[in-house]
Amino acid sequence: MIGIAMSLRLELAGPEAAPAIAALRNAVAEGLTLRFGKGHWSGCSSERGVLYNLKTSRVYVAWDDGRPIATLSLATKKPWAIDTAYFTPCKKSLYLTAMAVAPDLQRQGLGRRCLAEAEELARAWPSDAIRLDAYDAAAGAGGFYAECGYREVGRVTYRTVPLIYYEKLV
Repeated sequence: MIGIAMSLRLELAGPEAAPAIAALRNAVAEGLTLRFGKGHWSGCSSERGVLYNLKTSRVYVAWDDGRPIATLSLATKKPWAIDTAYFTPCKKSLYLTAMAVAPDLQRQGLGRRCLAEAEELARAWPSDAIRLDAYDAAAGAGGFYAECGYREVGRVTYRTVPLIYYEKLV
């Protein structure tokens, strides 16, 4: 599987990819729910939701033999749960959301490769930083982002959901 991680290329998704991206996001949510129990990470994605996401951000997907294996979204508009006061001031930042790696391919380098690709995309955008939040819970990916060089900038509770904010200057 390291070969998949090394050859991973994110491509800009179009509306035709919405059903596959929704299925991937749902598989990840189901996997997290099985491992950690029901939580905010248990929500279902729909094709309609992905289509909306395509209108508000750039959605990227990586394929392997016609199967979506990873996805993420980058946007210039701040997500509702982010408080910019915690982040390093910059001219233009991107917000990373909806990152997902197929459950059977997790822990094989695909997530790291996705972040490396996101950083390349951010530099080309151009942007000064990538910002994101992660659940402050066992099901959250905070430790993963920290291991990938993202700096923790704050911990908040938004509408009863504990979050950790991360950023990476690019």
